[in-house]
Amino acid sequence: MVMEIVKYPDPVLEKTAEPVTEFDDKLAKFVDDMFESMYEAKGIGLAAPQVGVSKRITVIDLSFKEDPEDKIVLINPEIITREGKQYEEEGCLSLPDIREKVARAAKVTVRAQDVKGEWFEMDGEELLARAFQHEIDHLDGVLFFKRVSGLKRDLILRRIRKLIKAGDW
Repeated sequence: MVMEIVKYPDPVLEKTAEPVTEFDDKLAKFVDDMFESMYEAKGIGLAAPQVGVSKRITVIDLSFKEDPEDKIVLINPEIITREGKQYEEEGCLSLPDIREKVARAAKVTVRAQDVKGEWFEMDGEELLARAFQHEIDHLDGVLFFKRVSGLKRDLILRRIRKLIKAGDW
């Protein structure tokens, strides 16, 4: 089932998401729906708050359906190591058509649970590292524009207000 992606300034996007404690069929179905919703929106990552659910769940697929092995589910994730720096453009399904360069670690290791509740660790470099950081930020109530300079952030917020006022958001 495709779920609607919520847009900023929906309050769920700025809340710290709650940990997942039940690993059941309902969770597995929700994760499947998240992938379907992400693909429908043409994204490579999606966090549960972006579909209005304040839970620590995110899905990522850098191959965008090309390789089922590339589907990543992170439940209750945390970044345990960060190395290096990268400065690349990011976008967000909750901030359509807004893109900006964001500084992130070039390599990260995440610790998370899968849909069965099993803990695992995974390394990510470059785009995958950026996706891990971007999606985990969502679970902490942080949108990518909060990681840019104050001037750029003000320009983005002004643009969003204009779009909302015009009814185009």
